[in-house]
Amino acid sequence: MRLHIIRHGDPDYANDTITELGHREAAACAERMAGLGITHLYSSPMGRAQATARYTAERIGMEPTILDWTAELHLPRITDLDGEPTAPWNIAGEIVRQTGTAPTDEAWHELTEFEGIDLQGRQAELTAGSDEFLAGLGYRRNGGVYEIDGPDEMVVAVFCHAGFGVSWLAHLLGLPVTLAWAGFYWAPTSVTSILMERRSPHRAVPRALAVADTSHILAAGLPQNTRGLPANTA
Repeated sequence: MRLHIIRHGDPDYANDTITELGHREAAACAERMAGLGITHLYSSPMGRAQATARYTAERIGMEPTILDWTAELHLPRITDLDGEPTAPWNIAGEIVRQTGTAPTDEAWHELTEFEGIDLQGRQAELTAGSDEFLAGLGYRRNGGVYEIDGPDEMVVAVFCHAGFGVSWLAHLLGLPVTLAWAGFYWAPTSVTSILMERRSPHRAVPRALAVADTSHILAAGLPQNTRGLPANTA
């Protein structure tokens, strides 16, 4: 099975939809999706994800199924290095890495900036949703491995969100969540492709083939969009 996780197009957050640029990005993404042989199409219940998914749905003639558990994470804001509020998944990598000790699966949430926020509880909800969803497709999680009980030729596309998507990727690949948050940026309509790699007959392990790829944006002649990427002095 191949799983494609796609961030929504350039967002109009106030109206929970996508901007004019977002519509062009979504159309370019649909052209890419049309060549992947998608067998299962899903979307977050939020408007900006559904508006993006609609282009692919019309292009391939498949109605998306809404997955409530893939809605964007609703978490209190934290204070970033510049003193401005930001989403926890946009935390500065400098904060995550400043101790010199990499976050672990057990202690990824133990930062002063996260005090009072139930990050573990929200990630547990996400992982439960993921495990139930993939089990329904015939991939039952057993530790870090998936036991296969179903067809292996599926190509699954899920339109969702940056914070949610990176957190889901962390679960799939067995990464500490804050390392994934600080280590990956997902541009609008970027595509993250996961192969459920089989090296034995009935077991699979997720392997990333591409993370946050935007080659369809380049092919369509659209500008590279850094919406959601905090400004920095490169």
